[in-house]
Amino acid sequence: MDRLTDRAAVRALLVRHGLRPRKRLGQHFMVSEAALLRLLAAADLGRDDVVVEIGPGLGTLTGKLAERVRLVIALELDRTFLKVLAETCTGHRVSVVRGDALAVNFDDLVHRHTGGEYGRGGKPYKVVANLPYYITGPFLGRLVKDNRFWSTAVLTVQLEVARRLVARPGTKEYGALTLLVEYYAEVELVGRIPPGAFYPAPEVTSAIVRLRRRQRAPVEVRDVEGLFRLIRAAFGRRRKTILNALTGADDGASRSEWQALLERAGIDPVRRGESLSLAEFARLADAMCDGRGGQGSCN
Repeated sequence: MDRLTDRAAVRALLVRHGLRPRKRLGQHFMVSEAALLRLLAAADLGRDDVVVEIGPGLGTLTGKLAERVRLVIALELDRTFLKVLAETCTGHRVSVVRGDALAVNFDDLVHRHTGGEYGRGGKPYKVVANLPYYITGPFLGRLVKDNRFWSTAVLTVQLEVARRLVARPGTKEYGALTLLVEYYAEVELVGRIPPGAFYPAPEVTSAIVRLRRRQRAPVEVRDVEGLFRLIRAAFGRRRKTILNALTGADDGASRSEWQALLERAGIDPVRRGESLSLAEFARLADAMCDGRGGQGSCN
C-alpha cells in the first residue's frame, strides 16, 4: 500500500482511480506525517475508543486512527471515493458509510454500528476530522446541539475559524459561533498547520482545535433557545449598541421594553453586543423570561 503522506503516491492513487480533488467539496488531503501525528495526539486515543471521522477522502487519517482504536466509522459524502477507501482501508477496523455530516445524527450512527454499546445513551465516542472548510460552521452547530454522547472532537479548521472559537468578548473574532460552542464545550487551539501540509494546498492556514463536551453548561438559563435567539440578534447588527441591535428583533418587544430588560439584567444599553459575555446574555435571557411572566419555553 502506497504511503498516503507522499504527494507522488497520492497523485498516483487519484490518477489510478480517475479522480481529482473537488474544490466544491473542499477536498484537501493531508500529506504531512507531522500534522497527522499532532491531530492523533490531540485526540488522546485509546484502544477501546470508537471514532467518527468526517470526510475520510483517501483514507490517510482513517488508517492511522484504525491502528489505535476499536472502530472508525468513516462518513464520506462523495461516492467516487468509496472505491478508494475500500482499497486503502482493507484489513482495518473501519466501517465506511456514505452520508452527509450535516444530516446524520452521530449519536444514532454510533449506536447502530456498535450494537448500542456506544452512542445514544451508551459509552461516549470521539470525533476526529480533517473537515471540509465550507461546512465548518454548520457542522459545529449540529455537533454541539444535536449530539449528546461524544466526549472529544479534534478537528482541522481554518485558522480564522479557530480564532473565532477561542475569542474573548470585545475582540473582532468574537461572535455567535464563539458563544454557541462555549455553551456546550471547552475549546482549545492546539496548533497551526501550514498550507503545504495538504494536497492540493489550500489558500489559507489551518489549525487543529480540540473540543471537550461539557457535562454541565457554564451558565444556568431557563430558555436556551431564547438565549441563542438573543445572541443571534445581538450579532446580526454587530456595530450597533445592544439596545439598537435588539430593538426591532423578532421577539416583538419595543425599544422601551428592551431598555427595561437590559436594566433589569444589569447591562448598560449603550454597550455593543460583542462586548457581552455568555453569562451576561444568560442574565438578559432570564430577564426576558421574568418579563413574560415565565411564558413560552421559560421554566
